[in-house]
Amino acid sequence: MADTPGTREPSLDEQIAAYQREFQDLDPQVEKVVSALSRLNRRMNVAYGRQTAELGLSNAEFEVLKALVLAGDPYRMGPGDLAKRLGLTPAAMTHRIDRMVAEGLVTRERDENNRVRVIVGITEDGRAKWLEAMRMASVFEEELLQDLSGEERGRLGEMLTRLLRRVERAQPDAGGRLSDLD
Repeated sequence: MADTPGTREPSLDEQIAAYQREFQDLDPQVEKVVSALSRLNRRMNVAYGRQTAELGLSNAEFEVLKALVLAGDPYRMGPGDLAKRLGLTPAAMTHRIDRMVAEGLVTRERDENNRVRVIVGITEDGRAKWLEAMRMASVFEEELLQDLSGEERGRLGEMLTRLLRRVERAQPDAGGRLSDLD
């Protein structure tokens, strides 16, 4: 099926040429890097979403499981801490946790030391699904980087980390959703 006019995404070079036509001050090297990163991020998110869907997980559920794993053993956090980590409102986090409890991915229990506080923990099924999602992602990522040598991967990782640090310093609150962008 042929693309209808205007539906095919322009190549990076076509995009940059159009931008330069409209905005002559554009640095084409900077735009190529930023546009390539943006497209790569979008396509990787789609690929990860397809993989987690195969496991019966949404990206949102995977992010909760990931946050619990990153918290370390015993893989538990308060819902407020999870909400902050993921850039969600407490109400949105509660809804997500409710769904995940019903699916058997996480538990919700009262804190033994503070009966008012609730603790969310990962279940064996949740951890197994997280591990399988990580295995699938690892295969995808290895294929993605197959044309880069170990040295090139290392250099690319260092360069991207420098860019990430710059953005994190300039936008320290941009780790999750921002209320002005919701």
